[in-house]
Amino acid sequence: MPREGVYKTYVPAVTAEENGENELTYWFVFRENNILLQCSQDHRWGVPLAIALAEFDISARRIQYLGKLEGRPCYSAEALPDAVAPEGMRFRELRSIFDDVEESVFLLAGKAIQIVRWDQDNQYCGKCGSAAETQKTERAKKCPDCGQVRYPQLSPAIIVAVIRDDQILLAHSVNFAAGVYSILAGFAEPGETLEECVQREVWEEVKIRVKNIRYFGSQPWPFPNSLMIGFTAEYESGEIQPDGVEIEEAAWFKAAALPLTPKKMSIGGRMVAWFVENYGE
Repeated sequence: MPREGVYKTYVPAVTAEENGENELTYWFVFRENNILLQCSQDHRWGVPLAIALAEFDISARRIQYLGKLEGRPCYSAEALPDAVAPEGMRFRELRSIFDDVEESVFLLAGKAIQIVRWDQDNQYCGKCGSAAETQKTERAKKCPDCGQVRYPQLSPAIIVAVIRDDQILLAHSVNFAAGVYSILAGFAEPGETLEECVQREVWEEVKIRVKNIRYFGSQPWPFPNSLMIGFTAEYESGEIQPDGVEIEEAAWFKAAALPLTPKKMSIGGRMVAWFVENYGE
């Protein structure tokens, strides 16, 4: 059940077109982890449009060109910590907008905040301390003295739907809201394949062995800089034993008796929906 994705309406780019200075532009403005959103007359939230950021009476440390969404230029911007949202707008924590904006907007907002963080963290070369230079032809910063190049950081993480007969393994993490369960996930470690990561994470978190690991799909996830890579797997052996550190509870569930699970916009939610579609009565 792959998603249509942001690239249906978004064309990425690093350098803005020279004739685009007077176009209405989408501004992905961040004040720390909060994004500036505008509420329309029909009470829908969206990224504000303006020709220039100055129209919002907001100053930015730096801005970055992202490409075009629906044919309009897009920029990310790092606002100052004391920035105030204009009338009719609000700064909202990025994770909180998950259910309130269109998927293409949320995914591009996730990219935008990662670009802002990358820009913040790489003003200077981490090797020799010289001021880094932003490259014009690729998303990179290069040290003019030692030549070190830094690209935006991505952290690959697996997420896996483990199936036993007609049941799916779901767990409640210490970071989840009360009553919410999802499939298991975890970051890949140096020196291991993604399939090995699936086996290790499932074993470490619930003491279950799995087999027949197969690719499902992927999703960028900006919390903080993840690329979620989804797999399905079959139960092989073991009894559920939550680790008590990341996982508080875990159990097998049938499609007709699922607890609260993530929304379909997330890859975890789509994988649970796939399970219901294929294993429901």
